[in-house]
This record gives sequence, C-alpha cells and structure tokens, in this order.
Amino acid sequence: MQAPLRPLDDLLLYRTSPLLSVAGGMVIRLCEGRFGITRREWRLVATLAGHGALGSSQLAEHAQLDRARTSKAVSSLVQKGIVSREQPAGDRRHVLLRLTAPGTALYAELYPLVCAINAELLGALDAHEVALLDGMLQRLHARGEAMVAAADLPKADRRRRDSPAPR
Repeated sequence: MQAPLRPLDDLLLYRTSPLLSVAGGMVIRLCEGRFGITRREWRLVATLAGHGALGSSQLAEHAQLDRARTSKAVSSLVQKGIVSREQPAGDRRHVLLRLTAPGTALYAELYPLVCAINAELLGALDAHEVALLDGMLQRLHARGEAMVAAADLPKADRRRRDSPAPR
C-alpha cells in the first residue's frame, strides 16, 4: 500500500515561496514604486555595489541569474543611467559594468530600507534561532548546488513553448 501523498505546500521549496512572495513583495514595491527599478535590476545594482566592476557573465554568476535576463536588465540600468559599460583599453570583446554616481546613490538609499525589512522579518526569531537558520540555509544551499552538479536533467527548450511536454 502506497503512503498518502503529502500536500505540495508541505515541501520545503513550496513553503519558502510564499515567504519570499510576502516579504519580497515589500522590496519589489519599494524598488518599482519608489525607485523605478525592478527586483532583478536591484539584485544587479546590489551585486555591483558589493563586487565592484564586473563583466556581464561574472555579474550574472554572482547575482545567480541567467545571462539573457541579466543582459536585458543591464541594458535597462544603462538606459536609466544607473550602470555604465566600459571597454578596457585594447579589448573590444570585454565590457566592464559598474555603478554610476546615481547608481551608487540609489544603492545607498535603498539598501538600508531592504535591510530594515529583513531585520523586521528576522525579529520573529531570537538571536540563537537566527544563527541556526543561517547555518541551516548555508547547508541547504550547499546541498542544492551539489544536487545540481550531480543531476542529469534535460535542458529546457524555450523556443517551442506551445508544444506539448514530453511524458
């Protein structure tokens, strides 16, 4: 006899999603409503603030975003004057991305607000629980990376969205 299936909402990946949606929604509203940038753009701004000038592939890797979406977001940030593209002398293939003065000012204003949301959320836990949670999240992240490295999964075919999924 097969054990009854647990509801999807009992699984870790689905339990964390509503938390991100609720609390992350506050960050999205700040980004879009007050600062005129998307959540993805904010992630790139914060990554550049933390790492300094980066190439586009490096930025995508550090921000843990795919290259195509990173490229679109970078173009938008360049258009808004938040990020600049610079070519190092003698290398036309390589482009460095860095925050402009307005980008640095945006980060300096938005980062403390995001930190305050994070601190308020973690206020539901005591200091010991926060430390335990941090350690558990680090271990879960490491396990997830190991699973991805060992997995043999098919690539998504994004060109044919209207074809039926294989069974």
